[in-house]
Amino acid sequence: MTPAEPPPTRAADARAAAKAFLATLHPRPAATTIQDLLLLVSELVTNALRHAGAVTALAFGADADTLYVQVADPSSDRPRQRTPDLRGGTGGFGWPLVLKLAKKADIRPHAPSGKVIVISMAR
Repeated sequence: MTPAEPPPTRAADARAAAKAFLATLHPRPAATTIQDLLLLVSELVTNALRHAGAVTALAFGADADTLYVQVADPSSDRPRQRTPDLRGGTGGFGWPLVLKLAKKADIRPHAPSGKVIVISMAR
């Protein structure tokens, strides 16, 4: 995994780190895969900032078939499904979107406290 240093404080910083990582890959993923990864990173980082107050780590990885994203935050609370607010007041769209874009999503404890969300998606 390639860490983004320092961890992002805004979704735009996370997207920039993702773009820098993607630029190192050969062959480059398809344009739609890149767009999906950028959207996924934006959602994960926005959720960490909104619900946990910070991103403590962001890292990327890849193999021949899969792209990986890890986002750590200081909260041990797991993301939860909730009914999306169609009036736009309280959200509820981010985690379902992450799950739709991901091939697999794991949530693990992260030392010394908090959690790390590990996402894999088709390359």
